[in-house]
Amino acid sequence: MSILEGEMEPVLPSRRPKRADARRNFDALLTAARDSFAENGAHASLEDIARRSGVSIATLYRNFPTREDLVEEVHRDEVEALCRAAARLDDLEPWDALVTWLRRFVDYIGTKLAFADALNRTTDSFQACRKAMRDAGGPLLERAQRAGVASPEPSIDDVLRMISGISAVEYVDDAQRKRVLALALAGLRAAPPPGG
Repeated sequence: MSILEGEMEPVLPSRRPKRADARRNFDALLTAARDSFAENGAHASLEDIARRSGVSIATLYRNFPTREDLVEEVHRDEVEALCRAAARLDDLEPWDALVTWLRRFVDYIGTKLAFADALNRTTDSFQACRKAMRDAGGPLLERAQRAGVASPEPSIDDVLRMISGISAVEYVDDAQRKRVLALALAGLRAAPPPGG
């Protein structure tokens, strides 16, 4: 990805405004919405989101005419962060890069679960997000497979479905979640050569 004014170009199209003051309001709304959705699900109060962000409800609606527009943009923003994380792992060993990104993917799934009912759609935006995640994680998996540290059989789609599945259930505690993820990652790791 190229660098533009010190930032990576967006992976996905965004409705983010160009003007600095409008961008600040937009970003404050996204942060407040992400927090509110995490606490209350996709049906979180839009008035509460506007209050948390420090802007008026009119500003919220000017940026996001519908609740779905806001949910889609929060989702797009999370996917964008996930894709950018993949692009910043070149300095890690192949297995470490893949595991680091998959752990970040687990965090993304946690955010997605907060408004899962609103995300079970096939809109162009959500399809673009799914493709962007596969495009970001695919090279990490392929690099680990070429290095012989990840099993050669699975595709990135297989891996993302596996990690999504184990992330979508409730656990007794965070330690149990980490153990289950470690089991999945152990299954993804290539078997050492015989006698090695």
